[in-house]
Amino acid sequence: MFAAFLITFREGLEAALILGIVLGVLSRLELHHLKRSVWAGLFSALGASLVAALVLLGLGQTLEGRAEEIYEGVTMLTAAVLLTWMLFWMGAHARTFTQRLTEKTEKAASMGAWALFMVAFIAVIREGLETALFWVALFFQDPSQVWFLLGGGVLGLLVAILVGVAIFQSTIRLNLRLVFLSTGLLLLFVAAGLIAQGVHELQEAGILPVFVEELWNTSALLAEESTLGLLMSALFGYNATPSLLEVVTYWTYILIAGTTFTRLYRGQRPQRATA
Repeated sequence: MFAAFLITFREGLEAALILGIVLGVLSRLELHHLKRSVWAGLFSALGASLVAALVLLGLGQTLEGRAEEIYEGVTMLTAAVLLTWMLFWMGAHARTFTQRLTEKTEKAASMGAWALFMVAFIAVIREGLETALFWVALFFQDPSQVWFLLGGGVLGLLVAILVGVAIFQSTIRLNLRLVFLSTGLLLLFVAAGLIAQGVHELQEAGILPVFVEELWNTSALLAEESTLGLLMSALFGYNATPSLLEVVTYWTYILIAGTTFTRLYRGQRPQRATA
């Protein structure tokens, strides 16, 4: 549930900031009649993201045996790659993000409603498709937790909307650099867990070598089925009986991605969002 909350909050907050910036530019230019196109782009992107999630889930449900293991493993690895790319991209472009989006919005506004629709649609669909893929990957990790996954996702979206509205209504001042840095570090562990689980699925399918099937067994200390075990599994990719390759890929990813991510944010001036 926490992983779903964290992912949806992060993606939802980015989408809320994008929407707030675009609407803010239109208000400054007194082009209020064009705001309907922005809202239309937003809801179209959300609808397309939902359809994508249902298609990915439906396809996974039709597969069995080895094909299902390969599909789930590839989905988890793809979600981890996209998550990592998103974190790196935001880290590299955080300081120029608002300026670039403002320039795009001003240009689109001069071109008309359809251009603004596309600006909003393209900006939000990226967040929506990433979220859809992450949800599907988390579902494959543990289908029995589907209601907790949905609950965490809905809660994350609601909190993101509330924070976004509060920012642009000038009710709070938020250090976005700190928010994105802290949530990004936590999401790196979520991505590492998806990678390790994806490796496990591909090992089950015979695509990847096993080497050592069970490097250790910590079930007696912390069972995966326990409340804490489920939380650790969702957030940090905890596995009581990991293979050697799972452990190596997990910590190699944490080392490389964590170092790169912190370097991208190091030296940036704190960014605060206000109305």
